[in-house]
Amino acid sequence: MPKQTVEEALRHADINVDASLNRLFQLLRIPSISCDAHYTRQCHEAASWLANELSGIGFDASIRATTGNPVVVGHSKQAAGPHILFYGHYDVQPAEPLDEWESQPFEPTLRAQPNGETHIVARGASDDKGQLLTFIEACRAWKATAGRLPVGVSMFFEGEEESGSPSMQAFLDKFEQELLADVMLLCDTALWNDSVPAITVMFRGLLEEEIRVTCANRDLHSGAYGNAARNPIQVLAELIASLRGQDGKVAIEGFYDNVVELDSTVRDELLKLNFDAEQFLAAAGLSQSAGDVSYSVMEQIWTRPSCEINGIAGGYCGVGLKTIIPCSALAKVSFRLVDGQDPESIRSKFRSHICARTPRDCKVQFTGLTGSPASVIGPRSPYLDCARAALRQEWGCESVLIGSGGSIPIVSIVRQRLGLESLPIGFARADNHHHSPNEKYDLYTFQKGIRSWIRILAELSRCTTDRVEAEP
Repeated sequence: MPKQTVEEALRHADINVDASLNRLFQLLRIPSISCDAHYTRQCHEAASWLANELSGIGFDASIRATTGNPVVVGHSKQAAGPHILFYGHYDVQPAEPLDEWESQPFEPTLRAQPNGETHIVARGASDDKGQLLTFIEACRAWKATAGRLPVGVSMFFEGEEESGSPSMQAFLDKFEQELLADVMLLCDTALWNDSVPAITVMFRGLLEEEIRVTCANRDLHSGAYGNAARNPIQVLAELIASLRGQDGKVAIEGFYDNVVELDSTVRDELLKLNFDAEQFLAAAGLSQSAGDVSYSVMEQIWTRPSCEINGIAGGYCGVGLKTIIPCSALAKVSFRLVDGQDPESIRSKFRSHICARTPRDCKVQFTGLTGSPASVIGPRSPYLDCARAALRQEWGCESVLIGSGGSIPIVSIVRQRLGLESLPIGFARADNHHHSPNEKYDLYTFQKGIRSWIRILAELSRCTTDRVEAEP
């Protein structure tokens, strides 16, 4: 792709950034919350909006029904050269607690900062609507200036990522052949710091369980039954406490079996980052790690599995005091898994651990929620090299390879089902308040994201052509 053509696309994106921002605001105003069935209509509205935008820039776009929220698929194919699958999600987290927002969560605002920057503030601004739009706007710039994209592109937008992608396996059963490509790109990750881009090469898997402990057949008067009746909140608390040891390790029998060690190339890249654990913890108001003390904080959050209690409920929590021994108590538990750990095997070990420690006269009920394995992306890929070259051109520095303690289920799903490696390249910042009140996306990185994708698409076309010609 001639350099002049790339520069024309970049110039078009810069000149039309206000129009791009207006489109982002339209999408942000749609409260497409996937975990709450009351917002099903809005999820369909967001899917329709995206399909219309893709059609407007020449994609063959349509909405596909799933067992949950719809998927948007669009194609812009080329007769020759590589074909890219781009993934994003249009669903968002709930906005609560609403009283902590400085503006309405679904009425996006531009907020000027003392340092001269501007923040786009709204639920979904960074996760993932703003990030998703950077790629669409890059394609728009290519279409407007060159009349076509430098590579073939398929778009794949789901509406249940924030709920664990429960419909994806069934969707791929029906449409996986249509989504075959050479590599998948996605933009649901972050920069290393405000001025250094990153490619995320590992994600932890996710396993979620709900556990309910029931003792008596009804709530009991604490005066009449105190001492004589087991309290399920205490039982549950003791069971939860047994999941972690004093050294921070997960205490479930066999939990660390089959954990795969890091690739040496990735390990060397991570060591170069000089991760500041003290600053990382201080940003959350903390001063010391609670994890396995034999590993650094960076290793704990990126490369080691974890067990966390996400919620606990039982008894009376209203105003005043209700003197009861409740009949049941509930907890929500999640595990972040690493390479080599099978979600269903960990689920079985967790349940066995709990059942072995549940007292007589108590019943325990499990509800299995989502489960997805970890994803590790190979560092020796021509596509990775091309992406890093493009990022170097735009940002004026070398990109870095990083890990993520979070989970993006689609990365492992497409690897298993389609045999596709992924390139997760995001332009969010660490302080973007994902899943929290006052979520924001920096206007600067929104613009830089569009420009970065313009360059990456051009570089991928050259890189792949060179690679194919070199093969015997």
